[in-house]
Order: sequence, then structure tokens, then C-alpha cells
Amino acid sequence: MGDCYNCRYCKDSLHGKKYILRENNQYCIKCYENLYSNTCEDCKAPIGSNCKDLSYKDHHWHEQCFKCAKCGHPLAEKPFAAKDDNLLCMECYSDEYSSKCFNCKKTIMPGSRKMEYKGNSWHETCFACERCQQPIGIKPFIPKENANYCVPCYEKQFAHHCSSCKKAITTGGVTYHDLPWHRECFLCTGCKMQLTGQHFTSRDDFPYCLDCFRNLFSKKCVACSQAIAGFGSSKYVSFEDRQWHNDCFNCNKCAISLVGQGFLSKRDAVLCPECGRDV
Repeated sequence: MGDCYNCRYCKDSLHGKKYILRENNQYCIKCYENLYSNTCEDCKAPIGSNCKDLSYKDHHWHEQCFKCAKCGHPLAEKPFAAKDDNLLCMECYSDEYSSKCFNCKKTIMPGSRKMEYKGNSWHETCFACERCQQPIGIKPFIPKENANYCVPCYEKQFAHHCSSCKKAITTGGVTYHDLPWHRECFLCTGCKMQLTGQHFTSRDDFPYCLDCFRNLFSKKCVACSQAIAGFGSSKYVSFEDRQWHNDCFNCNKCAISLVGQGFLSKRDAVLCPECGRDV
């Protein structure tokens, strides 16, 4: 039984002494600490068997050495964060590295929900509508002058309302006679075609596409019965409350053009002087 109570490493007798059992072998305290104790990351001394060994990612500390690298407060049994091989309490980590709320200017603690928009951050409860003060969350919102608004509040406070459907215009829109319209609501009074981006004219302050205006209001050519537009470079001849397209103002008998020429009128017909003598 001589070796049964000896230190496995130095062979000293363990009778009446404290020892540590490891893998069914007993060691005196000194040998165990020399062979197996971890080195403290802070003080670089061995972590003895009578001390708590606190570890994080294969690194070890004495309990009293496991502390915040900035403020020195103990971290045992407290939440902490690691940054560049340093351990920091949550307060120091937040002050140093966490985002500040754009609204209340306080730190947004790690792990808490935050909202981000155009490089700024908010606490979830601070990201609220400027008008109703309700948190916006994931709902649609509209930014204006460093403030954010939920859509209903923005429409009530800022948006123009369409002259046609009376609903708020939140983006784009068309102005006609100093009145706002949704692009999709600005329609021809006659055929209801959308007029945005199209040529149009008006009558009695109502907008019309060019085709409808011609058909509804333009004078009709006596010869072809088609509308005489009266827009742009359109040319026509008018005589005794009757109108002709330039190309249609021809002698009713020989069809020669009468534009810029003398002519005779016989009842509803117009004739060149030559044909007029024969009638």
C-alpha cells in the first residue's frame, strides 16, 4: 500500500494532506496547480484549486480578475460583451459602441429592438409619428423635415386632396387651374382617357383630349363634314358662317382650289369664276 497514498507526480505521501483526484490519479495541491491550473488572462498568475476559474472562449480569469476593462466593475454572474479581446459591462459597451436614439438621444442597449432609417437609429417606441405619437413599427410612413409621419396623419396635415376623387395625393399629382389631381384621376371630360402626359385643351374649365374637343366643339367642314380643329397650324376658309379646310375649299364643279382666288357662291355651292359663268 506504499504508493497508494502518494502524489502521482512528486511521489510525496498524501497521508493527512489535501489532494485532488484527476483521471483516477491523486495529486498534491502544488503538483496539481503546476500541472493543470489555468493562467489568468488579467494577472497572469495560475488560478489555484481554491479559487473560482471563470472562462470565456478558452480564456480563464480569477473571479476577482473577471471585470470590465473600462470601469473595473466585477462581471461574474452579470451580462457582458467582448470587444477587441476586452470584456466590458453592458453599460460601458453601450456608451462606447451602441447606437444613440435619434429621438431621445439615449443609448440603444444591445439586444433591444431598434428601428433604422437613412443612417439614424431609434428605440422601437421612439420611432413614432410626429403628429399622433403612436409607434410606427413596420407600418408605412412618410418623412418630412426630419420628422416621420404615419400615412393617415401625413394626409390630414400636409397632403392635397384630389379635385376628382377627394382623396389625399401622397405622391406625384397634377395641377390644373390651380387645383390638384391624382395623375390617374385627371381625365378627358368626354372619353375619360387619362390626360397626364398628353396634349389637351379645355372648354368652360373642363379638360378635353384633342379628339373629343374637335368632335364636340370644332366647326365642321362643309365639304368633308370633318372637324376643323383650329389648333396649331390648321388652316381653314370661312365664308357666310360656313367653313372649309383649305384642302377642301374647291370649286364644286371643276374641283380647282379656290384658296386665295376669286369665287362665286350659288346657293350652297362655291364655284370658280369660269364655272360660275356657265351656271
